[in-house]
Amino acid sequence: MSDSRNALLLANVSRRGVLKGIAGMSALLLAARWDMSMANQQAQFGAGAMPGAWVDDPNVFIQIDTDGLVTFINNRAEMGQGIRTSLAMVAADELGAQWEQVRVQQAPADQEKYGNQNTDGSRSMRHWYDPIRRAAAAARLMLQQAAAQRWEVPVWEVHADLHKMTHPATGRELGFGELAEAARELDVPSRNDLVLKSDSELRFVGKESGWVNGELTSSSPKASDGEDIVSGKAIFGADVALDDMLYAVVARPPVYGATIQSVDDSETLKVPGVQRTMRIDTATQPAAFNPLGGIAVIASNTWAAIEGRKALNIEWDTGAAGDNADYRSEAYRQALEQAAQSPGKVVRQSGDVDAALSSAHRRVAATYYMPHMAQAPMEPPVAIVRVQDGKAEAWAPVQHPRAAREGVASVLGLELENVTVHQTLLGGGFGRKSKPDFVSEAAWVAQAFEGRPVKLQWTREDDVQHAFFHAVSVDHLEASLDADGNATGWLHRTLSPSIASLFAPDPEHKQAFELGMGLNTMPFDIPSVRLENPPAPAHVRIGWFRAVYNLPHAWAIQSFAHEMAVAAGRDHKEYALALLGPDRKIDNLTLGDGWNYGENPDLYPIDTARLRRVIERATEQAGWGREMPEGRGLGLAFHHSFVSYTAIVFDVEVDSEGGVIIHQADIAFDCGPQANPERIRSQLEGACVMGIGIALKSEVTFEDGVAQQSNFDKYLIPRMPDAPKVVRVHLIDNPGDAMGGVGEPGLPPVAPALCNAIYTATGKRIRQLPVADQLST
Repeated sequence: MSDSRNALLLANVSRRGVLKGIAGMSALLLAARWDMSMANQQAQFGAGAMPGAWVDDPNVFIQIDTDGLVTFINNRAEMGQGIRTSLAMVAADELGAQWEQVRVQQAPADQEKYGNQNTDGSRSMRHWYDPIRRAAAAARLMLQQAAAQRWEVPVWEVHADLHKMTHPATGRELGFGELAEAARELDVPSRNDLVLKSDSELRFVGKESGWVNGELTSSSPKASDGEDIVSGKAIFGADVALDDMLYAVVARPPVYGATIQSVDDSETLKVPGVQRTMRIDTATQPAAFNPLGGIAVIASNTWAAIEGRKALNIEWDTGAAGDNADYRSEAYRQALEQAAQSPGKVVRQSGDVDAALSSAHRRVAATYYMPHMAQAPMEPPVAIVRVQDGKAEAWAPVQHPRAAREGVASVLGLELENVTVHQTLLGGGFGRKSKPDFVSEAAWVAQAFEGRPVKLQWTREDDVQHAFFHAVSVDHLEASLDADGNATGWLHRTLSPSIASLFAPDPEHKQAFELGMGLNTMPFDIPSVRLENPPAPAHVRIGWFRAVYNLPHAWAIQSFAHEMAVAAGRDHKEYALALLGPDRKIDNLTLGDGWNYGENPDLYPIDTARLRRVIERATEQAGWGREMPEGRGLGLAFHHSFVSYTAIVFDVEVDSEGGVIIHQADIAFDCGPQANPERIRSQLEGACVMGIGIALKSEVTFEDGVAQQSNFDKYLIPRMPDAPKVVRVHLIDNPGDAMGGVGEPGLPPVAPALCNAIYTATGKRIRQLPVADQLST
């Protein structure tokens, strides 16, 4: 086949065959080529960062069977954000397919074939929207060409209609399925030949539900797997059941880096159903995504394996863990707070901050603390691996299938092409499942049982105590105000262990990508600014958590901006707008050691006009400035992250016992063009509730290197009474701008907005999260 036709494959494809090879009924399979150099980049924060300039090089598949069924092969992880529906919706809209005749299949792990599959960084839609539309437009044009040849008419006389091609001059028509075989003989159109549909021609993209003649109508298609999910038919990781399967759990070191001194498994082997135990080597530090090590218990069912683990008698050598064994949360917090009082590594500087502070009419200072947190998705990690004949096959709910595949290959000493990873639905991720240590654990165990699949299950306790924890942080800020309350100087020292400590000797300083998450991209128009980063060593595995370092940076900056407004005797909203200064576009790569979520800064500058717009929309909708009853107040926060803009206003009441009642949340959001507004709203509603949990409840603490929380009785997450009575999302559509992220940018401003509202209601300033019982004293 010629190079011009490499992206067009016509093959026999069955529903299951797509994942294992090409076999089955006749179909049109379309894949546009992509830059192979990008396949070699690791989509990890700080290590090649997140690729962002490759959106012109897709590898997206559209399959059209002879019966007219259109199958969209999705290469991104579905973990509740609705991406399998949204991406398929974009393809169907551009193609002109009937939604009822569209099916979605999950691609296996194959970065060379399907492009980057690491689902994090809020980039699935912003990186794949254009490639999918082009692939669908190419398929549509090829079907038009096939119809034109059949009818022996010029292609421009053929019109693309809904799931068919028509020739208006003669009234003839052919369905997609009738044209699939003929399309295989055609060359893939060049990009210059493609004409994307206009916005007015799109049926789904950008459309929202609305009221028509008193009835609620939805322009969004039915979720591709919604019915299966609510009926229990959907296959998540733990739902995979294979013949002759064994089950395993692992007793892991309680302290990061501890090793096994001795083990007695005699009582374990007496537990009915337990078949054997085996040792998993302790990972060297830094551990990256490797298993922590420990003792695996293998049994005929999960319950027997868990009971067998309880019966193990293990003595751990914590000396091998070094100073990790001395890690205590309270002492660490105090050490960071003390370090924050001294200068650190300068990451951004303008003007003379020392002079501004020393000559200030009024000086404001505060220190903010955010604890470790675990991602705690509702579905704990689980993986099934079968090793046979020099090959391995895995089934797992992973966000980063490439890393899972590489981990299995490394554990088993196999070439990558001999490892297959099937990506199941994820029952939540929040960054935890981008680290596939649990898949490598399953491979480690499965290698001892040739040909028999092994399901390795984590419990909730495993998940919380052995997470890749969100980094603890301390942020110290000082500001100088003139006689009118205007800011003249800004000093910010931020201290957090770095995710880079997972992959190399601990740098003890945040990396460029971490600093670029809301710290050195701080957009305030202040004459003198100095940002510093004193050292903060890591003593546990630090990993991605939804919104990552935007959380502590937004928490500190937005809380402090409110403190400045109070000190100046000014309204918070008006003071915030004054801090932003005149509308301007900032190239954030010029703000110190910049990083821009892997995106082109020319396409994605920080636009303060867009920040102003979300602030004004949220405050307007919330009724900012209205008189509030005693014990009740409004709180505002805003933030730019993942190249999108968010502002939130909370209406909060604090009762006489310190209980927090959230009456309403108003969220204004600008991500540029909106592919699926319904899912955007859902994502922001979810971020609101998760952020409330971060503010009020969630915390992991350590004593002697051991996590003190284990299940949801101690690691607290928001419950129904904690949620706002009303959440209102106000979307700002900017179709002319580049598309931004959605999954994560709703989270960072939640905690500061909530705590600012608490202050307005009570006069009680919260500087340490979680709020917990701080209001009852």
